[in-house]
Amino acid sequence: MDTSSSRGVASRTLTLPNLQTAFNGESNARACYLAFAIQADHEGYGPVASLFRAAARAEEIHAANHAAVLSGLGAEPASQIEVPLVMSTHENLKAAIRGETYERDELYRAFIVQAEAEGQRKAENTFYLACEVETEHARLFTRALVDLDKLRIDAAAYYLCPICGFTVAGEPDFAACPVCSTPAEEYESVK
Repeated sequence: MDTSSSRGVASRTLTLPNLQTAFNGESNARACYLAFAIQADHEGYGPVASLFRAAARAEEIHAANHAAVLSGLGAEPASQIEVPLVMSTHENLKAAIRGETYERDELYRAFIVQAEAEGQRKAENTFYLACEVETEHARLFTRALVDLDKLRIDAAAYYLCPICGFTVAGEPDFAACPVCSTPAEEYESVK
């Protein structure tokens, strides 16, 4: 039986609450990164503010992807947005790295294994896409933290895939998204 299309069976899986957890997490990450962007702008770190805005847009894409799978399973996507704890840009970058690393190394890996075991292919795919992108976000945030002293300059453009949220500094230098194969010319610019 294909559990991805059977609402009765889907309601007894662990994948459904995992999707809700992921949707809530991505929705909160978006809110957090938008608040971090305001702080980075306030401190004069233009490129870091741009990176936080781009990551916020990517998290919005992840949330929308999770919501689509939830809706397909007959569930209503729900999130409870918490007030973000905003500190200095230096501390905010460290918090972002911790969050992205946790999602990449623990949360999404466990969710992928569970979805695969339950035959929930659409859930497995949305978790996989988010996990791959969180890997790149952790790398970008780490690089920004290392280079922070040099980043008191004007905002810089980041580009991201409208399908999976893969994010790059500057215009893509590849033909297609390395995560989902979306043509690079479809990438969105965020500054």
